[in-house]
Amino acid sequence: MERRDPAFDHAFVFGVTSTGVYCRPSCPARRPRPEHVVYFRTPLMARREGFRACLRCKPDLAGGCPGGLLAACEFIGRQSPEAPTLARIARHVGWSPFHLQRVFRKKLGVSPKEYGRRLRFERLGEELRIGRGVAPALYAAGFGSSSRVYEQAAAQLGMSPATLSRKGAGMSIAYDVVACPLGKALIGATPLGICAVYFGNREKPLVAELRTRFPKAGIARSPELLRFAKARLKAVFEGARDPQLPLDIRATAFQAKVWASLRAIPFGKTRTYLEIARSIGRPAAVRAVGTACGANPVSLLIPCHRVVGTDGRLHGYRWGLDRKKALLARERGSRPG
Repeated sequence: MERRDPAFDHAFVFGVTSTGVYCRPSCPARRPRPEHVVYFRTPLMARREGFRACLRCKPDLAGGCPGGLLAACEFIGRQSPEAPTLARIARHVGWSPFHLQRVFRKKLGVSPKEYGRRLRFERLGEELRIGRGVAPALYAAGFGSSSRVYEQAAAQLGMSPATLSRKGAGMSIAYDVVACPLGKALIGATPLGICAVYFGNREKPLVAELRTRFPKAGIARSPELLRFAKARLKAVFEGARDPQLPLDIRATAFQAKVWASLRAIPFGKTRTYLEIARSIGRPAAVRAVGTACGANPVSLLIPCHRVVGTDGRLHGYRWGLDRKKALLARERGSRPG
């Protein structure tokens, strides 16, 4: 991994607990600290642990996508903080702009422009997590300093850039990890309410994610303090309806609207991303709704698993589609098939 040897690209992928991203060994991104790295034999195993594919090296597409597409992705990544035009990217890979746009949409589900934008948000998060101030981080990632960019960044990062740069300073968080039908569940709480509910197969990555999200917070394991919350969550897996627990979560105005709409979805029912967007008066913001769902820090308590695609299929659950399927099946009173 340290040598970025492409010969190992088909042997394993590695996940970075500080970013929630998994990569190929040859990924050109900054090397993470060893204590933040976990290894998986396949991309599927990484996704099941809640990691998402790196936008730079596209580990899910290694060996299975057009060479021109990987070349385009690498070109966009190298141009940061500049945002290259569609025509310039197309010239670099020898495709027409129309063909480039079509292949991006088909293989990645986004346009080249959207791919570059997401890549910049990812870099913004990295800059903030290593301690850079908000203004320098925005500049280094290729963004301006306007309030509109700031608002968009907040929606992508799960909290405002200023909050992320403070890294939880002044917060006191108690946590515990319990076994459940979905594997392991981490519950984190401040004196004001629940701030984290994460799912995974192993305890260590879950605790690492909590500490990475709030590195300056006072964090300690406290089974006794969380006894009531654990009992309520366990009851959910035994068939109980939504637990009414106090929450202490940071949200942008847009996220708050989306999350409130999610909590209004009846137990055992689903809504589409488009329906959620319409319910908050933003029918064109379907992708932003999906991003807000992915930024939800308290799974189950804000039931983002109840949101499906317009075709009725399951899409994009942070903790893995198998868990999303199992949760919906439990609520509908059937076993996952």
